[in-house]
Amino acid sequence: MQQTIMERNAKRGQIIRFLRKFHGWLGLWGAVLGLVFGLSGFLLNHRVVMKIQAAKMEEIEIQLPMQQPLPENAKTFAVYIQKALGLGHEAVQRPPKKGSKPETDVAFLGKELKQPAIWKAEFQLPQAAIHAEYVFGNQYATIKREDANFFAFIMRMHKGVGMNAGWILLADTLAGAMIMLSITGVLLWTKMRGSRLILTGLTGGSLVLTILLTWQSL
Repeated sequence: MQQTIMERNAKRGQIIRFLRKFHGWLGLWGAVLGLVFGLSGFLLNHRVVMKIQAAKMEEIEIQLPMQQPLPENAKTFAVYIQKALGLGHEAVQRPPKKGSKPETDVAFLGKELKQPAIWKAEFQLPQAAIHAEYVFGNQYATIKREDANFFAFIMRMHKGVGMNAGWILLADTLAGAMIMLSITGVLLWTKMRGSRLILTGLTGGSLVLTILLTWQSL
């Protein structure tokens, strides 16, 4: 019987050591990236209530000359802007109601007036947002560039705006690490303390508080 208890204690000690190492390595992996997401998450969470003005987008507007032959539709217009500005990102796909408008006939003061097509293109970069608009037949297209300052850049990284697939996958690994940190943290707590009553109270209280605050916010 004594031997059995010693074996159980030894096995329990091995599990605790493994969980500590695993928990520690996961924390080290996500330390830097977690700091970026933590800072940007704080700014996103309090930007309205605390009126944090750290994140700003500075807007610049120019008129871009249109070269012959003119683009034939909104898609070719987006490609034209991409090449003209030397952008490595493709245009963002937007719903029809928020995007370009086809040529239409409009009744105005009892007359039918033909309105030219309006083409729009949007490009999202990590450090900037570019909006292009062109009224078919004009010699110039309107280009608006919004440059992000440091804090706005961090927030855009948090949301993955303009980031490549590699960044998205890296952020996914952090999300997975946070899930595993939560699981290993609970396992470590139970293995080292073993009080199911306190564990149930803490986790249950956290769950109830989360649901309550979420419900009140709806």
